[in-house]
Amino acid sequence: MSSQQSEKPDSLDTYETLKLERVREKVLHVELNRPEKRNAMNAAFWREMVECFNKVAQDSECHAVVISGAGKMFTSGIDLMEMGSVFLMVPGDDTARKAWNIHKKIQEYQETFTVLEKCPKPIIAAIHGGCIGGGMNLISACDIRYCTKDAWFQIKEVDVGLAADVGVLQRLPHIIGNWSLVNELVFAARKLMAPEAESHGLVSRVFQDKEAMMQSAFDLATEIASRSPVAVQGSKVNLVYSRDHPVSDGLNYMAAWNMSMLQTEDIIKSAQAIMEKKTPKQIAYSKL
Repeated sequence: MSSQQSEKPDSLDTYETLKLERVREKVLHVELNRPEKRNAMNAAFWREMVECFNKVAQDSECHAVVISGAGKMFTSGIDLMEMGSVFLMVPGDDTARKAWNIHKKIQEYQETFTVLEKCPKPIIAAIHGGCIGGGMNLISACDIRYCTKDAWFQIKEVDVGLAADVGVLQRLPHIIGNWSLVNELVFAARKLMAPEAESHGLVSRVFQDKEAMMQSAFDLATEIASRSPVAVQGSKVNLVYSRDHPVSDGLNYMAAWNMSMLQTEDIIKSAQAIMEKKTPKQIAYSKL
C-alpha cells in the first residue's frame, strides 16, 4: 500500500515495489524496487504502477520521467509464484461468469502499462540486464528506450502457455516496424540482444554500463524538462493519438488541440529567448 507524505508539498508517495526520487529539476526517477526478486511483478506492482503514474500525470513539478530497475536486471516479468493462481481461481458460477471476471481482470492489468502512455510526461526506460515478459509490455508503452550493452529482451509469454495480453503485441509492431521479426520474437520467445535491439529501433542508444546509461537518461530527461511543458506534453498526446488513427484524423485532432494551445505565453517566451540567444533552460515557463 502507498502511504501519503504530507510534510512537504512536493513530497513523494512511498510504495512497496517502486522507489521514487526527484533526481534533477522537474525530473522524476521511478525505480522498480524488488531486486531480491529480480523485480518480478507481483500483485502490489500491478496496482502501484497505476497509482504512481496517475499521480505523476498530475504532478506539476515533474516534466519528464526515467524508469529503471534495481539490482542485477530490469525485470524478470510477472511473479509466477505469487500471481500464478490469479486466473486459475477465478470466481463465477459458470463459464460465462468466470470469463466475464477474467476479462475484467485482464483489463485491469492492461491499465498497469497503458497508464504510462496516458501520462502526458515523456517517459524514458533505462534497461540493463534482462527485460523479460511483462518488462517488454512495460517498455513498449514508454516513449524512449535506452539500454546497456549486456541488456537482452524476451517476450516470454508463449513459454508459459499464453498469448501476451497487456500491450506488447499491440505496441511492438509500431515500434520496430518489422512484422517478420515481431512474429519471430513472439512465436519462438527468442532473446533479442542489445545490438539487434538498437538496429531494429527498439532502443535508440546502447551504453557500456548502467552508470553511463543512467547519467545519459537523466541528461536527456533534463533537456526535455527544460522545454515548454505545453509543447512537450501536447506533442506526446498527439503522437500517441496519431499512431492509432489515419493521418487525416491526426491532423484534425492536432488542429483542434492547437487552436487553444497556440494561445500559450510559452510561444512568446520561447521566441524572445531565441532572439536573445538564450537556451530553454534560461526560460521560466509556468507550471502545468
